[in-house]
Amino acid sequence: MPSRFLVLAIASAVALPALAADERTALTLYRADSDQLFATGSDAVSGDGYAIVHERRSFSLTGDTQDLSIDGLPAALDSEALSLRFPGNGTRVVSQRLLLGQGFDGAVAGLVGHNVTAVGDSGQPIASGTLVRGGDTLVIRDAGGQASLIRNYAALRASDANDFARGSTLQVRVAGSGKGQTTAQLDYPTSGLGWRGAYVATLSPDATCRMSFDASASIANRSGRDWKNVSLKLVAGDANRAKAPPQPKVFMARAAPAPMAMADAAEMQQATLGDLHTYALPTAVDLPDGSVTQTPIYEGRTLDCERKAIYDTNMRYYGSAPRTEKDIGQPRDVPVVSTLGFKAFDALPAGYIRVLTVDRDRNAELLGEGRLSDTPKGKDTTVSLGNAFDLTAKREQTSFTANPGAHAMDEGTRITLANAGDVKRTIFVREHPSRWNAWTLTSSSVKPSKTSPEQIEFQVDIPAHGSVNLDYAVRYTWTDADVPH
Repeated sequence: MPSRFLVLAIASAVALPALAADERTALTLYRADSDQLFATGSDAVSGDGYAIVHERRSFSLTGDTQDLSIDGLPAALDSEALSLRFPGNGTRVVSQRLLLGQGFDGAVAGLVGHNVTAVGDSGQPIASGTLVRGGDTLVIRDAGGQASLIRNYAALRASDANDFARGSTLQVRVAGSGKGQTTAQLDYPTSGLGWRGAYVATLSPDATCRMSFDASASIANRSGRDWKNVSLKLVAGDANRAKAPPQPKVFMARAAPAPMAMADAAEMQQATLGDLHTYALPTAVDLPDGSVTQTPIYEGRTLDCERKAIYDTNMRYYGSAPRTEKDIGQPRDVPVVSTLGFKAFDALPAGYIRVLTVDRDRNAELLGEGRLSDTPKGKDTTVSLGNAFDLTAKREQTSFTANPGAHAMDEGTRITLANAGDVKRTIFVREHPSRWNAWTLTSSSVKPSKTSPEQIEFQVDIPAHGSVNLDYAVRYTWTDADVPH
């Protein structure tokens, strides 16, 4: 088949269908966890993310059975959840068919119902009239009712469309008494749209832990469609969905993704939606296809924080009987992790947080990046920044005895903590007695700062260029009734 292209020739200002002039499209975006959706190196329509679109479409109805075509829909919408309604008009939907976006054929399908002219290889018109069917073979019906079947053509000119379809096309048959210009409500979920929190914490250079904190929403659009002048609502929380999001059928060729943009600063309007939180932008926004946009959730502020160096093997007891063997695989070398803790001043939706500090050259440099879970207002949260370069820890077993007949077991442990830095440091050692769930701390060289049924915490000060040994012993006890036979 000869190569083809679509030629746009606007003959009038009428476009069917068009958005109602007094109603904006509204997007409700749900949190997206996929990094691919936000990646700047991909130009593909994405099957990740989830959004619900609320559109108003304007139609001219005849009052009889009528076929309508709605183009420009996202390439990965959920066809089973699509709804078109004509409130109070007496018009009902008889049937609807979604034609998935398929490049050139998808654009042709979007012209069904429009006035077109098929053009041959030499530029001569072949047939003009209403496009009845698209695809490899066209059916065009002229004003006299005669239909032409056209297989070989070079281009289509559309005289009553203001743009060619991108994505999917909905073909709808309606019936009823409604007549004249009317506005219908079109709702559908789609993938390719999503958002997540984007946080930047910049630590002050003072010894006291203080940080400036900026909270933004990072909004990605890889739906295969531009969204212009839309009302935007962001939903925070984990809304369960029973089926996987629809996957796009085609990777659409287009220009490179637009660079990340920052929307005009405007205070978000926060509310609740069931057990979820919502954030509504007070002004309309543009979301170009293949873009990532950022907009503030809260105004920037200064927060108190806490820096900690933590040693934690995270090895816990998960058995049904005491572990009486001498070696249970406790790791000898575990890195000391640097963390940043703070209290949420308000509800913080899940996302990524980057922690920076200003260096001697006055440039803000990255200390670490972490994942922030959905955090209610007032809750303490901790971000891991990475391993502490100057702090090390080495673990060894100093004693072990097991007497199953007496239902007792004793173990001694030494953790050698070293500090190669120029200032004194404090390491928080978190130990989890992991041989049995009933235990007692019998001795320790450092008094524990916290204890719980699952954990002992020691706060150990390490001098500059020095080391400290933390020695402690634990006794485990049980009864016959505790152990299954």
